[in-house]
Amino acid sequence: MAKLERTFYHNDFDRLLEKIEEGIINGSVSASMEDQSDFEAGGSRCSVRVFERYSWSGGNRLSMSVTLFQAGEEIHLSAITAGGSQAVFWKLNTIGEESFLEKLEEILEDEL
Repeated sequence: MAKLERTFYHNDFDRLLEKIEEGIINGSVSASMEDQSDFEAGGSRCSVRVFERYSWSGGNRLSMSVTLFQAGEEIHLSAITAGGSQAVFWKLNTIGEESFLEKLEEILEDEL
């Protein structure tokens, strides 16, 4: 499992979410959005996206959950990958998970 967390200021929530969705889907031939969920309450917003892609290095599929939460001017992002290891009791190969997060970091580079 690998994790990425960031806070953005003065960003457009919808534009940022769309940029993440398009960047992940278009960033890998095998990437797909598996599901999504959106909430709004008391002026706050939360969007959750679950992506999946094939990991050539691990020979399996792995997932990445991306959560955007906005309260006021701040947008918080949390992205967590899972499923990239082939071991039964411990993680041996997390290269695919780290690579998935690196793709997200590339997408977000000019947003910070």
